[in-house]
Amino acid sequence: MAEADPELNAEAVANAAPMTGSAAAAVLLMLFDEDEAAQILSRLEPEEVRELGYAMYDVVDVEVDEVNHALDKFVNKAKGRTTIGYGAAQHIRGAMHKALGPDRADTMLARITPPQRSPKLAMLKWMEPKEIAGAIEMEHPQIMAIVLAHLEHQAAANVLQLLPAEVQDEVVYRVATLGPVSSEALDDLEQLLSTAGGGAKSSGSTTQRGGTVEAAAIMNNIRKDHEQRIMKALTKRDKGVSQSIEDEMFVFDNLMGLTEKDLGTLMRSVESDQLIVALKGANEGLRAKILGSMSARAAQSIADEMEERGPMRLTEVMEAQKTIIASARRMAEQGAIQLGGKGDDYV
Repeated sequence: MAEADPELNAEAVANAAPMTGSAAAAVLLMLFDEDEAAQILSRLEPEEVRELGYAMYDVVDVEVDEVNHALDKFVNKAKGRTTIGYGAAQHIRGAMHKALGPDRADTMLARITPPQRSPKLAMLKWMEPKEIAGAIEMEHPQIMAIVLAHLEHQAAANVLQLLPAEVQDEVVYRVATLGPVSSEALDDLEQLLSTAGGGAKSSGSTTQRGGTVEAAAIMNNIRKDHEQRIMKALTKRDKGVSQSIEDEMFVFDNLMGLTEKDLGTLMRSVESDQLIVALKGANEGLRAKILGSMSARAAQSIADEMEERGPMRLTEVMEAQKTIIASARRMAEQGAIQLGGKGDDYV
């Protein structure tokens, strides 16, 4: 039997398509024993486990060169990682306490610490929307609100749309006004979901979820007809809460979703001085899109004026952006432009 040509093998490896991230990860996982692999899988999100599972079946016939490629890829990525994220919460808390004192630091941390989902309801991410909706559809709207507040926004929107229409606005209202939830209430809810979804009981202390930001994020992921019906009912229930949710639903960055035509129509209704201030706080992509919707001469004039004015106060920028957002909403209500979103339906 003729020996394989090393040059041909090298050429084949060089011309082979590089492994995708999931395939390379699957190869690495297959090199571990069952217990070690289980420990890694237990730390992944459901979608990651699903994708990795598919990939593991696809790489069962992997060749030696591909294994080496996966290992090289892992080593190169590992070299570029830092440990700055490990123990970050404890480090931040310690620094704040030393700088401000315990009382002032705890007050500050309560405002800036990102909300954490209770580990007691971690099983939710493994359940399908229909399964969750079926488990809570006969429960009190407050129970529904707690569940939605502990879901990812898209998942929460999917569950909300499966709940009875007559309680949807009340559930959103309760999400928006949700306060701290007792550990006992979470224990009861966990038991309810364990029965429905077959999840295992977990431990951990409660953390506060909900608020108008959470409610707005859920509303931004539902169908447009559902959004309009729920917001109308919310306005009747509590105009203040409804307005707060609406303010969070559409922010200046959302202008990125407008068509070039609609954006141009909106910009023609905005005062130049106002736009100059608002664009100071816009990201580069949105700034480029807004200027691109204008004539070259007008865009250059705005860009030059922004450069000349220098730094501006954040409060001024936010106020200018709110004014433009208000104009966009008003024009949308009049039918002059269409505010796009995830919930839009097209035919």
